[in-house]
Amino acid sequence: MKHGQISSKELSDFIRERVTIEETYSRSMSKLAKSASNFSQLGTFAPIWDVFKVSTEKLASCHMELVRKLQELIKEVQKYVDEQAKAHKKTKEEVASTLEAVQNIQSVSQALQKSKENYNSKTLEQERMRKEGATQRDLDKTGVKVKKATEVYKSFVEKYATTKTEFEQKMAETAQKFQDIEESHILHMKEIIQSYSCSVEDTHKQIEELHQEFVNNMENTSVESLIQKLAESKGTGKERPGKRKHNNSLLIHLNLYDSEEEDERRKFHVEIKPVQPNNGTHQHKATIDELKASIASSIIPTTPLGAATIVPPPRPSSRPKLGAGKLSGINEIGRPFSPPKVTNSSPPPAAPLARAESSSSLSSNTSLSASNTPTVGTSRGPSPVTLASQDALPIAVAFTESVNAYFKGADPSKCIVKITGDMTLSFPSGIIKIFTSSPSPAVLSFKLKNTSKLEQILPNQHLLHSDSSQSDTNTRDFWLNMPALTAYLRKNSEQNPTSSYYNVDVLKYQVCSNGIQSTPLNLAVYWKCGPTTTDLRVDYRYNPEAMQPHGPLSSVQVLVPVNGGVTNMQSIPNAIWNADQNKSLWKLNDISEKSENEGSGSLRAKFELSDGPSIPATLAVQFFNEGSTLSGVDMELVGSGYRLSLNKKRFASGRYMADC
Repeated sequence: MKHGQISSKELSDFIRERVTIEETYSRSMSKLAKSASNFSQLGTFAPIWDVFKVSTEKLASCHMELVRKLQELIKEVQKYVDEQAKAHKKTKEEVASTLEAVQNIQSVSQALQKSKENYNSKTLEQERMRKEGATQRDLDKTGVKVKKATEVYKSFVEKYATTKTEFEQKMAETAQKFQDIEESHILHMKEIIQSYSCSVEDTHKQIEELHQEFVNNMENTSVESLIQKLAESKGTGKERPGKRKHNNSLLIHLNLYDSEEEDERRKFHVEIKPVQPNNGTHQHKATIDELKASIASSIIPTTPLGAATIVPPPRPSSRPKLGAGKLSGINEIGRPFSPPKVTNSSPPPAAPLARAESSSSLSSNTSLSASNTPTVGTSRGPSPVTLASQDALPIAVAFTESVNAYFKGADPSKCIVKITGDMTLSFPSGIIKIFTSSPSPAVLSFKLKNTSKLEQILPNQHLLHSDSSQSDTNTRDFWLNMPALTAYLRKNSEQNPTSSYYNVDVLKYQVCSNGIQSTPLNLAVYWKCGPTTTDLRVDYRYNPEAMQPHGPLSSVQVLVPVNGGVTNMQSIPNAIWNADQNKSLWKLNDISEKSENEGSGSLRAKFELSDGPSIPATLAVQFFNEGSTLSGVDMELVGSGYRLSLNKKRFASGRYMADC
């Protein structure tokens, strides 16, 4: 226990030292950002210093935010140190009787050893006198001494047995208390370290986003733009002085760019005729109008985009509507249980999220890869149906969440919970033709709702952009990089040309958890291990408040390892015993509010053993839900041009375990 107090204080000192380092670094970054303001503001390079200044200020803020979080964590550690000292003091008082038992057995052991030596000495003396032919009187005196030594020895043997039993009982109870204290200490320390790790991890992610923002800003700052800024700040006008006196025409070459790194540049030749001196202001205005008309007649709309480097698009103020003509090439699959008939007057069918029958990209294991590249799913539904005329393109969305939980005994405060989720968009294959044939397809924007319940959000940096300056903490706006999305979908259609739909992972997130209240199925396990039998009870309780909306838990399975050489098992309800793996398995019906006892119940089993006792093991639970999420997060399309044909939600158990 003393070592536990020492480690708690040392952990507090370690975090405090990290705070000092982060604070020093943050102040140094702030000082560096201020120095950027003092650098030369002359020349074409001047705007770059503004980029450096803003980026460095944000970096300093990130580290100062980490300082704040770690300072709060130090307060929690110090609070735990104080509580730990009180608990240890109480434990010392509780185990005082054990110290007395230790002293008793030491005293009795010494007395027993002396009585044994006295008994052996008197017995040997009696035997010696018999062999030497001592008188009967002397033998009688010795016999009395042997008898007395025998009685004393016997009494100490009996007293030692009683003292030993009490000693072993007290020691077992005390050792269990010490073990419980150490287990609780280790779990608490791990929770502190997890909070520390999450704070540092969040800072690293923010720094990574800042670096990416810096890179994007530098990529978007072209040579032409820097020259243009200098020209605008130093220039005296856009017309060359005295040119109107010449009769010769001035030929202007205009270069247009759809991105900065476009492969092909289109050159336009505009001839401006000289101004006639007698026509005055009216003639000057007419010449400008002719210039505008000449440029307009020479450019936009049917020429497709060239192969361009993907750069983050600006956030759209509103989404333009698509043309009302027939959208050829867009196919949509009807629901398997109700194939619709599409007519010009009836609404188009809903698009189910594309997935394979057994290995959907929306399974509980779905996550963004290390490079944040999208995954592709293939549809195995019925034959596609061609859409009628409409002005909105169908997409589908799926939210898939995984809940990981660890329950310790029947103490809800020891429950550890982590919930993660993924958001996936699905696009019909025909939409690729619309994207590639349009020089500027409508930007797909959406609002993520109920984000206040999310601890962190990790967008796919290659495809998704967001506004981090929003004041509403319960929503967050995102929009897709349409050139990047088009490139990905085109590449995936080339790799899987027969697919009707393509799934793209756009973001993943971690949900703020509230301990056991965030778990959809509460657990408590009890073991009673004897030399020949083991009794097991698992209590469970359905918690509908953990999900939105309330929904049943399906395919619930409870797997419990039992060692000790199980020869027979009796269980309520019936379980399956696997002798090869030494595990019992319960398969339960759907658990919901409509179940017996509103979803609460117990699993009981008695195991007969050949090599007991058993050692209590960690049990595992599996389940899933269709139609609900644990976070309550949702998505809403913003603007026009697209419609949501399906919003699919589900969650499943990850590492869901319980211990005694």
